[in-house]
Amino acid sequence: MKGLMRFPALNVLLAFGLGAVLGTVMRDQRPQVGLARAAAPAQAPADGKLRIIIFGAHPDDAEYRGAGVAMKWAKMGHHVKLVSTTNGDIGHWQIAGGPLALRRKKEVMEVGRRLGVTTEVVDIHDGEILPTLENRRIITRLIREWNADIVIANRPNDYHPDHRYTSILVQDSAYMVTVPFFCPDVPALKKNPVFLYASDHFQRPNPFRADVAVDIDDVIEPTLDALLVMESQIHEGGANGYPGLYPEDQTGRQRRREEVRRDLAGRYAGYADSYRDALVKFYGQERARKVHYAQAFEVCEYGRQPSRDELKQMFPF
Repeated sequence: MKGLMRFPALNVLLAFGLGAVLGTVMRDQRPQVGLARAAAPAQAPADGKLRIIIFGAHPDDAEYRGAGVAMKWAKMGHHVKLVSTTNGDIGHWQIAGGPLALRRKKEVMEVGRRLGVTTEVVDIHDGEILPTLENRRIITRLIREWNADIVIANRPNDYHPDHRYTSILVQDSAYMVTVPFFCPDVPALKKNPVFLYASDHFQRPNPFRADVAVDIDDVIEPTLDALLVMESQIHEGGANGYPGLYPEDQTGRQRRREEVRRDLAGRYAGYADSYRDALVKFYGQERARKVHYAQAFEVCEYGRQPSRDELKQMFPF
């Protein structure tokens, strides 16, 4: 080595070569997050119906945010897909890992069946999704494969890191879905989708603004029936549950079911009250004041910017 010290240029070349080799080895050892998804069709064909994809971070988030309006779209023959970007494997106070991931996937698949929509759970660990290039590719491919006209997600100012990063990944895909040489294995979309945010209560840095509000009175009962399938989250409390919350005896369980059903109904009733002005814009004063349950959405600044008439075509209820 002493002899090599006399040749600085050779030292640099050796170091560069060794670094390149080690870098290649290290890159090859990184987890291949993109392999978390099974092969899917390159792109769904257009058939004249709307194609909507709704993202949530965990197996229940897309369901809560989209269930009612998703059922309304599905009843009209439009194509809706609910996607969880993580497998939810730590979202319970008592069980975790593979058994919980399988249980939560089974729950949301049944919810989707009842709603008449397609469901997918991406196999990324709960609590560990990050806005990486690999994950941006996953989201971009999902949107392209579905040939989406409408993409819905939560806003990025959210209490949970998985929620925030899922929203950022969807935002980061809002332009890339149209770029042919990004993820060239799936054809780029010819028309940029409309990206929407589901409603929330967060105020900083800015509050949610309802550009669309949808009357879900006609589907509220089957919507609640579907959501109540998610026992691990709704009845047992998910990560914040505790022993006795969902009693062992049938009387106690029935009481708990009724309680969570009332809470869920109250959530959608609250949306109707909070976004009454948006309901008036879409339905008129007379009908809007009679709406008991609603869901609301805000148009994201990324993606295609629809006119009021286009929004009414996208929500043809």
